[in-house]
Amino acid sequence: MRNRLIQRFWGQRRQWRGLARLTTALGCAALVILVGLDSSPAQTGGTVKKQEDAVIQQYSLPRSNPPAPVVKPAPQRSSAPPASQTPSRPSAPGPSPQRNPVSPPSPVPSPGGNSEPAPQPELRPAAETAPLSQYVLQFNRSPVVGNALQLQGVLSQARLGFTRPRHWQVESAKVQLRFRHSPALYADRSNLTVRLNNRHLGSVPLNREAESIGNVLFDIPADLVQDFNTLIVEAQQHTSKDCTDPTDPTLWTEILPDSQVILNYRPQAIALDFTNYPYPFLDALGLEPDRLAYLQPNTVDTLWLTAASRYQAAASRASSGRGIQTRLVKQLDQVKAGDRLVLIGTPTAQPALATLGLPLAIKNNQVLDGDGKPLPPGVGVLMLTTTANDGVPVLVATGNDAAAVLKAVQALVQPADQQLLTGQVALVNQVSEAPSPNPMAWPGFLPQGSQRLRLSDLEIAPNQLFQDVTVNGLPVPPPVEIPFRLLPDAQLLGGSSLTLRYSYGPGIDPKRSSVSILLDGQGIGGERLTSAQGGTDSVTVSLPPELVTPSSTLAIQFYTFPNVPINCGALPDQPMWAKVHGNSSLQLNQGTIVQLPDLKRLQTGFPLTAPQDLSQLALVLPNTPSEGEIGTMLAVSDRMGRLSHGSSVKLAAYTADDVPSEARQKNLVGLGLRDNFPIPELFQSSEGFNLMAQFGRQQGQTQLQTLPDQAGVVQARVSPWQPERMLLGLTAQTQDGLKEVQQVFWQDPLFARLEGDTVLVQRTTANPSLYDPADYRLTTLTQYPQRTLDRRSPQARIIAFLQRNWFLLPGGIVLIALLLYGLSQLYLNRLSRPEGI
Repeated sequence: MRNRLIQRFWGQRRQWRGLARLTTALGCAALVILVGLDSSPAQTGGTVKKQEDAVIQQYSLPRSNPPAPVVKPAPQRSSAPPASQTPSRPSAPGPSPQRNPVSPPSPVPSPGGNSEPAPQPELRPAAETAPLSQYVLQFNRSPVVGNALQLQGVLSQARLGFTRPRHWQVESAKVQLRFRHSPALYADRSNLTVRLNNRHLGSVPLNREAESIGNVLFDIPADLVQDFNTLIVEAQQHTSKDCTDPTDPTLWTEILPDSQVILNYRPQAIALDFTNYPYPFLDALGLEPDRLAYLQPNTVDTLWLTAASRYQAAASRASSGRGIQTRLVKQLDQVKAGDRLVLIGTPTAQPALATLGLPLAIKNNQVLDGDGKPLPPGVGVLMLTTTANDGVPVLVATGNDAAAVLKAVQALVQPADQQLLTGQVALVNQVSEAPSPNPMAWPGFLPQGSQRLRLSDLEIAPNQLFQDVTVNGLPVPPPVEIPFRLLPDAQLLGGSSLTLRYSYGPGIDPKRSSVSILLDGQGIGGERLTSAQGGTDSVTVSLPPELVTPSSTLAIQFYTFPNVPINCGALPDQPMWAKVHGNSSLQLNQGTIVQLPDLKRLQTGFPLTAPQDLSQLALVLPNTPSEGEIGTMLAVSDRMGRLSHGSSVKLAAYTADDVPSEARQKNLVGLGLRDNFPIPELFQSSEGFNLMAQFGRQQGQTQLQTLPDQAGVVQARVSPWQPERMLLGLTAQTQDGLKEVQQVFWQDPLFARLEGDTVLVQRTTANPSLYDPADYRLTTLTQYPQRTLDRRSPQARIIAFLQRNWFLLPGGIVLIALLLYGLSQLYLNRLSRPEGI
C-alpha cells in the first residue's frame, strides 16, 4: 500500500513538472511575439523616416507656405444687340407672389442618373467691390432653336439649358421673350408660361394681332440662378371657347431666336489651387469658349512640341466637347484679359519665368528649392501664379531639364496623377506609366468580338451604362435614344439581331398604340401594343449591316394612344407610360475589315486614335516651325484629344531631323508649308493631286501655277513604312492656307465634311460664318488606291463571300453533287470488278 502511494506521489510530481515546463515555454513564446510586434512598427517607422530624410536631403521645400495667388477676372461682355422694342412686363401668374426655393436641377436629364454640381473653388472678394457687369445670352446659341423654337398642339413646351460661370455672383437676371403666334388662337384660353428651375416666372396671354411680334420681359430672382439652369417655355393653345381639335395645324407659337437671358453679375476673385484644377483654366460652366495662350519658348524643340501637344489633347478631353480657343504669344504683354496662360519649358527656354511671382525662386536659369539650391535633374515643377495685374492665371510646368518638364506635364494629363495635386506648387518626382489599352477598346462603341450583349452593356455617356428608361407623353412620348456606334474598322455581318424587351402601362388603345425601332431615323421593325391593361412584351428585329455605322443611333419610339377619345383638347386623367428594359439582348456578328486611306473614318479619329491613349500617333513639324505650323499642331492635338478617351496621353511630336526610326512605324501626321514640308515622301507619288514648288499644282498630266494660292490641303495616304498605318499630310502654299487647315480641325461642321483621300479647303468670303456651309468650299478627291485590312478568320471570310455571292451557291451545290456522284461511281465500279480482272 505504501509503495503504491509513493509511486502515485512521484507520478503526480512528474506531471506538475511537465506542466510547468509547458507554461514556461508558452510564456516565452508570448513574450517574443509581443517584443516582435512592438519593435516592428518602430522598424517600419524608422525605414519610412530614413526614406523621408533621403528626400529631404535631396531638396528642401519652402520654409513657409506661399500665399495663394488670387485672380481678379475681367467681366465678360456679350455682343448681342439690344431688342428694338421696349418689352412689356407680364402680369403675376397668381394672386400670391411668394416663391418657394428649389434645389438646383441637373444640367442634362439622362436616363442613367442625376448629375451633381462640381465643388466650388474658394472665392475671395476683391479689395474693392467689382463693378456690375451684364451678359446677354441669346437663344440662337442653342442648336435646338434654329430659325425659331416651335410650340405646336394644345399643350406644348420647350426646354433650354444654360450655366452660370463659377466666379459670377449674379445680382439680377431677366428673360426677354420675343414671339409670334397663330392668328387663329382664342386669346381667353391661350397663354404662354415661363418657368426657370421649376419656378414660375409669369404668364402672358396669346392675344397679339396677326403678324405682330410679342416682346415680354420676365424678372428672375437672383437666388434662383444656379450652376445649371433649365428654362421652360410652355404654351397652352386653343382655337375656340368650347372645343379644340388637338391635330389642328393652326395651333402654333414661335419663340424667335433673338430672345435672350440677361444676367447682371459681379465677377469674384478666385484663389488659385491645384485642388480645383483644371479650373480656372477650363471652366465647365463657362458661357464662352475657354481661351488658352501658350508662351512660345526661345527655341522650339521636340520636347516642347510633345509637351504642348499632350497638354492640348488633355485639355480638350477635360473640356467635355466645349470649344477651346488657342493661340501663341511671344511675350507676356501680349496676353489679353480672359486668356489663361500656359507656360511650358525650362528657365533657359522661358526667361519670362524670372519675371513672375513664383512660389519657388528662379536664379541663373535654374529652379531653386527652399534652401536656395538647384533642384536635381528629373524633378518636374508645377506652379500656379498670375500676371503682374492679377488679371490672368498662369500655369507653369518647368524643371531644370527637358525631361523634368515633360514629367510635369505628364502629371497633368493623367487623371490618376492629377487628382493628387493640391496647393500652389507641386514637385513631380515620379509619374506612373499608364499601360496602353487595346487598340480597339473604344469607350462608347460596340465592343469588338462580343457576340451577345445587353443594352445595359452599352455606354451612353462617359462612365455611364444604359439602364431602364421610362418615357411618358400623349400620344407620342419622346424616343429612347441609345448610341449604337460600330468600331471604325469593324463591319456588321448578316444574322445580327436585337431583341427588345419593354413594358407599358394600362389605358392604351391596342388598335393604335405601337412600338417602333429606328436606326438613324430608318425603321427596322416594331409591333403593336396588344394589351389595354398594360404588360411586358418583347420583339426581335434584324439589324441591317449597311445601316450600322460609327455614328449610328438606335431609337425606340412608343405611340401610346389612350383608350378614350381626346375630345376638345381634354387629356385623360391617367398618364401613358412605356419602359425600355436594359436586359434587352443583342446578337452581333462582326468582322474586322477596313480600307485605308479614308478621311471619312478620320471623323471618329481612326486610325490616329487607336489606341485611345494616342501612343501610336506622331506629329512631325519642320526643324524651325512657324507660328502657323505650331497652331496647326495644336488644332490636330485638340481634335484627337476630343475624339479619344484614355487614362493618359502619349502622342509624340518631332521636328524633321529628330524623327526616330521607331516613330515611322506609327501613324504619322506631317504639318508644314509645301516648300518646307517635313515628310517629302507625301509628294513623291506621280498619281493624283500634288502641290508643286513655286505655287504649282499637279493632277495626272496636268500642271499649272496659281497665284495667290490660299487653299489648305488635307491629304491621306497609306504609310510607306508601315502598310497598316496612315500618313496624313496637312499642308498649303502659304500661311493663309495653313489657317484654313486649322479651321477644318477646330470647327465641327468642316471636320464632318471630310471624305475621300484628299480635301482642298478655302473660304469663299472674307468673314466666313460657322452656320453657313457656303462660306467654305471643300473639294473632295479620291485618287489613291486603297489598301484593305482584313483581320477576319478564314471561316468568317468564307461566310462573307457566300453572302455577297449567294447566286453562286445553287450552281456550286450542283457541281459538288456531280463531283461526289462521279467519285462514288468510280468507287462502286472498282468494288464490282471480279478479283481476277
